[in-house]
This record gives sequence, structure tokens and C-alpha cells, in this order.
Amino acid sequence: MGKAKRERSLADNEAQAVTRMIRTSPQKLNLVAALIRGKSVEKALADLQFSHKRVSGAVYKTLQSAIANAENNHGLDVDALVVSEAYVGKNLVMKRWQARARGRVGKILKPFSQITIIVKEVEGDA
Repeated sequence: MGKAKRERSLADNEAQAVTRMIRTSPQKLNLVAALIRGKSVEKALADLQFSHKRVSGAVYKTLQSAIANAENNHGLDVDALVVSEAYVGKNLVMKRWQARARGRVGKILKPFSQITIIVKEVEGDA
């Protein structure tokens, strides 16, 4: 018997990749995600490769994973892929403290975030 297969949440011409627990704030990660939204994958990969932002390496790996998912799992044409969505979410926040003067405490927040990249196969040039 078994359980029924879950319906696919994406369209047939889309594939996605998610990276969780990226050690940066969602605000900083969203700056890099905005850099690649709506671009073709080869242009987005080039932009990420030459970006000076520290987190662009993690976004680069996530985009490569989305491209590999599109090619291997869904049989999409890699040359016709476009980054249709790239959105960021909050994740864990580690709370730490640092001793301050007169017995007080300074709060240190170490946020984590996650990124979801959805690539879409388009007809013709993008």
C-alpha cells in the first residue's frame, strides 16, 4: 500500500534548490538574492562569481544546485533557464552575551537565514 505521492508544488518547467542555516542576516542575504532575480542562469552565475559579498559563495552553490536539479531531475534545458524567484527567509538566531562594565551584559545576536532559488525554463531568448 503505502502513502500516496505528494503533488509537485512547482510547474513542470521549474526546479528549485533551498539552502538553510546560512550564517548571515536575511537582510544581507537579500541584497545578493536581488542581484540575480530575473536574470538568465549564466549571467547570474557570472555576477555571483565576481561579487565581493561574502555570502555570494553560498548563493552560487545554491544556484548551481537548482540548475543541476532542473537538468537531472526534471529534464530541463540548461541553456534556457532563468532565475524566476530568489527569496530569503529567517532561520535560527543564536543568542550570546559579552560582559560589559559594572556587571552588565551586552547582547550579541548571531542570525542564520535560508535562501530558496527557483529556476524556470523559458521559450526563446530571455
